[in-house]
Amino acid sequence: MLLELRIRDFGIIEEINWRPGEGLNVVTGETGAGKSMVIDAVEALLSGRIDEDSIRYGADETCIEGLFTLPERSEAFAGLWSLLDGNGLAAGDGMLVISCELKRQGRSVIRINRHTVPRGLLVQIGAHLIDIHGQSDHLSLFDIEYQVDFLDSYAHTLDLRRRFGSKYAGLSQVTSELESLAKYEREAGTQEEFLRFQADEIRKAGLHPGEDAELEQELKIISSSEQLKASSYEAYGMLSGEDEHLSSTSAIESLNRAVSIVRKLAELDPSLAPELAVLEGVVPDVEEAARSIHSYSDSMDYDPRRLEEIESRLELIRNLKRKYGQTIPNILAYLEEAGKKLGGLSNSAERIEELKKLSGLLRREMGQLGLELSELRTKAAEALIAQVGKELNDLNMPQVRFDVSITRKPAGDNGIPSPDGSSYEFTKKGIDTVEFMVSTNPGEPFKPLAKIASTGEVSRFMLALKSTFSKTDNIPILVFDEIDIGVGGRCGEVIGEKLWSLSKNRQVICITHLPQIAVFADAHFNIRKNISGSRTTTNLESLQGEALIQELAVMLVGSHYTEASIKSVRELMQKAKAWKKVCG
Repeated sequence: MLLELRIRDFGIIEEINWRPGEGLNVVTGETGAGKSMVIDAVEALLSGRIDEDSIRYGADETCIEGLFTLPERSEAFAGLWSLLDGNGLAAGDGMLVISCELKRQGRSVIRINRHTVPRGLLVQIGAHLIDIHGQSDHLSLFDIEYQVDFLDSYAHTLDLRRRFGSKYAGLSQVTSELESLAKYEREAGTQEEFLRFQADEIRKAGLHPGEDAELEQELKIISSSEQLKASSYEAYGMLSGEDEHLSSTSAIESLNRAVSIVRKLAELDPSLAPELAVLEGVVPDVEEAARSIHSYSDSMDYDPRRLEEIESRLELIRNLKRKYGQTIPNILAYLEEAGKKLGGLSNSAERIEELKKLSGLLRREMGQLGLELSELRTKAAEALIAQVGKELNDLNMPQVRFDVSITRKPAGDNGIPSPDGSSYEFTKKGIDTVEFMVSTNPGEPFKPLAKIASTGEVSRFMLALKSTFSKTDNIPILVFDEIDIGVGGRCGEVIGEKLWSLSKNRQVICITHLPQIAVFADAHFNIRKNISGSRTTTNLESLQGEALIQELAVMLVGSHYTEASIKSVRELMQKAKAWKKVCG
């Protein structure tokens, strides 16, 4: 419920702190005193939006704050708690504070439990807290999107609809995957051909890790073969003495002479034995090295054909690197991944068939559930029409007729098959389009509920519907703005009874001019306009005792009321009290 409403610099309201009570709250006052402005402030609080003209003259901003107690955590209020919990807004004390600072210029600030929130989230949360009926557009029953919700709540088909919605979610997922696979398959032919070409190109190359480095080294050797041959022959000549351009004494001969000399020295001085051993060991190694170098020189011939083969192979590897990776291991990894993709392409056809079967099964199940849901709605609509008609008659609107339009739109292959042999379009709420219709005068055709033009008719019609839905509608706060326009005392008494009945399990706020309604209030507030100098302000005060009786007398006959008027007021109050006692 709304515990407190604080309004500052809104219209002619300079500052008001209003604490409505439980049950039925009535607000009365002279025309122009600002009664509807209080409702407008509540609406601004819920929408986070305001016209600049509504900001009090001379002020740069208006501030509106509402303090609410939250309903219990139950399935009935799951939507509200989901929004609060999901956005980190639920307070541990079960309270909800909504504040809006709405500015002429600059950015307005909206907070819920001290957290700044976007306007869209405020609107969603507000829709779960308060329903306003009257001169505003904040009418949940006007919205065709919500009308099916009201009918399902009345028909007790919400569980069945949730089952349908679950199937709908599953079908949406299947359809999304099918569309992705279909797109994938349309491109699969070209993609598969391209992948196979790439894989074959890499596979035919017969690469092995390190091959490019080996080939580079071999290319370097072949390219330098003449230089290598000449240099190695020169080295051999120096070692063996076969190069005629060099000294006639070879390195090997010089080593052998040195060995002979050192051997004689070692015979005289044994301390040179280690050096002799080194020299004697070097000579065979040098001779072997000379033979190897000679052999290397003989084998080193320039091979242009092999050079061409290496260059061609390296060019192939460079091309593959440009396409598939910077190294041979990268290229081989690309080949492995291409193989996996090709395997996936071959499996997509099987997955598509599997999904098509699942889609068909889900559609058949949805068709069964959708038709069952539609039949239950149709049956409940008949009872709803009769009940609303009774409520309208009680509210002195016997000429007004109410109807519930339930239609299904035929569909082709994209619909869901119904057991009756037809195929229908569908949403997550079923196969029906539900719309509340009304005819306000005899002979007039039915029109959508939102087409009702008269504020008084709208409010009373909403009251009839709310009375009917009272056992299933979970919005905890109802506001009716001037519900009594165009009605007399006898009808006002019935309206008062219905408002009080509605307030037994929720908080109801009503702006009224009729004492026949006001006497049913659990809390009565009077709003009064005061003019001081050049400024106009508004005060809102709680009325009890004699002050309440005097206000009701003014409402009944005007400011010049008499003792007889007071007596009539007391009789009205006593009658209402007795009725509430019997019906409480």
